[in-house]
Formats: sequence, C-alpha cells, structure tokens
Amino acid sequence: MIKNISADSMAIIKRMQQSELTESVIYEEIAKFAKGEENRQTLMRLAKEEKAHYEIWKKYTGIEMQPEKFKIFKYKMLARIFGFTFAVKLMERGEENSQEEYDKLAKEVEESIIIRQQEEEHENALLNMLDEERLQYVGSMVLGLNDALVELTGSLAGFTFAMQNTRLIALSGLIIGISATFSMASSEFLAAKSEGRDDALKSCAYTGTAYLVTVVLLILPYLLLGNSQYILALGLMMLTVILIIAGFTYYTSVAQDQPFKSRFAEMAIISISVAVISFFVGVAAKAILGVDI
Repeated sequence: MIKNISADSMAIIKRMQQSELTESVIYEEIAKFAKGEENRQTLMRLAKEEKAHYEIWKKYTGIEMQPEKFKIFKYKMLARIFGFTFAVKLMERGEENSQEEYDKLAKEVEESIIIRQQEEEHENALLNMLDEERLQYVGSMVLGLNDALVELTGSLAGFTFAMQNTRLIALSGLIIGISATFSMASSEFLAAKSEGRDDALKSCAYTGTAYLVTVVLLILPYLLLGNSQYILALGLMMLTVILIIAGFTYYTSVAQDQPFKSRFAEMAIISISVAVISFFVGVAAKAILGVDI
C-alpha cells in the first residue's frame, strides 16, 4: 500500500476504485446482449480499460472490492429499455461530475492525471464508435413525435372548449390521431423511397410508432376523467406534452451528445403556442357559429 496520501484523497481513490470496477462489469454485461459485433468489441474494450483503472487504484488502497450490484442492475435495465448507447453515455456523464475530485487528487497522485486523460480522450472516442440502429432513426422519431405534439395538442385544445365533453373530445382526437398516424407513416415511407433508401419501411415504422404513442398519451386524460372535467383534462394533457418533450429531449441529448435546454425550450414553446391559439380558435368558432354540443 502506498503511503503519504491524505485521508480525503484516499477516500476519493476508494470511491473511484469502486466506480471503475462497477462500470467495468456494466460494460461486460451490456456487451452480452448488445447487437453488432463491433459494438460488443467496443464495449469489451471499455470494460478492460475500466478494470485497468481499478487495478491502478487498488495499488494505493490495497483493498479488493466488489462491484455495486444495484448500479449494475440499473444500467442493464436502462440499456435494455432505452438502448445501450443511452445507458453507457448516461453512466459516463456521471464521471464528468468527478472533475473536481480529480483536480484535488492530482496534487497528491500524479497518476490520476493520466487516468483522467484516458477517460476524456480514448474512452470518449470509443463511445462515439458505438452504432445503434434506433439512433439512426432519431430523425424519423422526432418527425412523428413533433408532428403529433403540434397537430394533436392544437386539435385537442380547440375541441376542449368547442365540445366541452371529454368523451367527444377523446373520440374526435382519436379519429384524427389514428388517421394522421397512417398519413405521416406513409408520407415518410414514400419520402424515403423517393430518396432511394432501402430502409423506407423501418423509417416509416419509427415515425408511425412515435406518432401513435404520442396520440395515446395525449388523449388518455380525456378518457380517464369524467365528461364535465374537460378543463382538468386539458391541463393534464398540456402537462403530458411537457413531460413527453422533456423525456425525449433528454434521451436524445444524452444519446447524441446534444444540448438539452435549447431543444426542449424550442419544442415546448411551439407546442404550447399552437395549443393556446387553437383553444381560442375553438372559443371563437363556437361563439360565431352558435354551436352548442
């Protein structure tokens, strides 16, 4: 065991040693079910590097550690649900937060500078080599998601005051939503075909699925609440819009290393603006036409 290291620095080393071992196991576990031989090899290389860092820290602590089972389980589940690229990049984001600890440690342990450089350069380069199918179709998912949010949010907001009945609003929204799903998916298919792409069917499937899931989530408050609770349903629908935008934007910001705040603000402002305008259009249409449902 190497001496002359302060208690604070030794505590940091132990945390890093534990983290490196756990992340090594996580990479190995994800590699077992990741699609693509190149992806699996990249993940195994990352696992070996993390294990090598663990061995370096063990020289200082003299302690043999066990990986954190809950953390392994957590990232395995995230990888299966949201894809391995999202899971490992989210995990590496946690390491970015340890910059201050590395700065403190560098004053006593020069070797920590080398490890930090490896993580910033080599490991980031390896992460960028990961090639996951679902991320190739993020553009198609954004198309379906964004179009559904803008179109259906506006329609449901307009229907809310015009009809003032949750069942009628849900029925109208469902008809529009399902029709628009097929329309959007077929348009994406034809667009991809015209570009000579071989993945036209997959592209339209991602677009249609994103659209349909958004439709169901937005209509759900109108189906669950009573006929007269249309204002509450509208409020919950708008909250759902914000949550969908936040969730999807966060996913793409992590998986594709894109800014979160600007993209979230842009999508949220557009969707909410359309909803507000459509709501007042519904108010005006009902007053001008004299329709009372």
